[in-house]
Amino acid sequence: MAHSLAGMENPMVTLDQIEAARERIAPHLHRTPLLSARRVGEAAGLPGLLVKAEVLQKTGSFKARGALNHLLTLGEEGRRRGVVTISAGNHAAALAWAASVAGVPCTVVMPETASRSKAAAAAGYGAEVVLHGTVFQAFERARELERSRGLTFVHPFDDRGVIAGQGTVGLEIAEDATTPGTVVVPVGGGGLVAGVAAALRGLGPGWRVVGVEPEGACAMYRSIVAGRPVRLEGVDTIADGLAAPMAGELPYRHVVAQVEAVVTVPDSAIRRAVGLLLSSTKLLVEPAGAAGVAALLEGVVPGLGDRPVIAVLCGGNVDLSTLAELIGPHDGV
Repeated sequence: MAHSLAGMENPMVTLDQIEAARERIAPHLHRTPLLSARRVGEAAGLPGLLVKAEVLQKTGSFKARGALNHLLTLGEEGRRRGVVTISAGNHAAALAWAASVAGVPCTVVMPETASRSKAAAAAGYGAEVVLHGTVFQAFERARELERSRGLTFVHPFDDRGVIAGQGTVGLEIAEDATTPGTVVVPVGGGGLVAGVAAALRGLGPGWRVVGVEPEGACAMYRSIVAGRPVRLEGVDTIADGLAAPMAGELPYRHVVAQVEAVVTVPDSAIRRAVGLLLSSTKLLVEPAGAAGVAALLEGVVPGLGDRPVIAVLCGGNVDLSTLAELIGPHDGV
């Protein structure tokens, strides 16, 4: 199911801010490759498909970009006091890693249902990890710690510095692709799609950005339909990295202004995409990272034409104990 978006204006993060973020964070991060995925593309009727392999980024996801950019712009007092966040996994690990790079104390609050491997990753980077209730209760707990300890809250997606950092993915795509095309971006809270869209649309009119959400966690899609950011009563998807129960205000404004469409896909398509990516590209991609490829396999991305198509593989942090259950029997096509 797709919902086309009107071309409203007034983006909140500028190309200049994204370029400044890249200069700031580049010494600490990988420049991830733009790879050919011919066999995956053929399965979707797109033999020239390219994938942006953020699975190879520090901490295993794009989240390291935004987290580090935010921390490197903190004032001295904020650095001394430390930071706190709420995350189901990838942002927690990314902020913990970024805090270790920047020398900032870090606390991450995660819902009790969070992946234990992702919680262990955050702890391994030196963060204090607090497991607490549901995602909504964890959010409130993080805000309580912000107030009681005087910490700086780093929102996982509704933050200018975070969005600017994520936008560096778009800069790299534009530099490595031969011609402008359609970039398909997984959407959770919306920080990545907002940053990529701000970067690419800032560079020129030839780029199209399409967001993809799981059917069971489509806060951004429902926000567009409602005409305002909404909060879901619950989420149900295997793509835990896209299971944000709300769309961020800043990402929502970017999406309305700069994103061509937001589409949704079933978990069955995401499972197929994970298996196909593993067998064909040898990249282990988590369900959230495979959502863009799932949308291409389902044929729900509008207006592709004959221009290049690039799917952002936004993360690769799969709990190996659940991998066989995740992909199931797979025939490679």
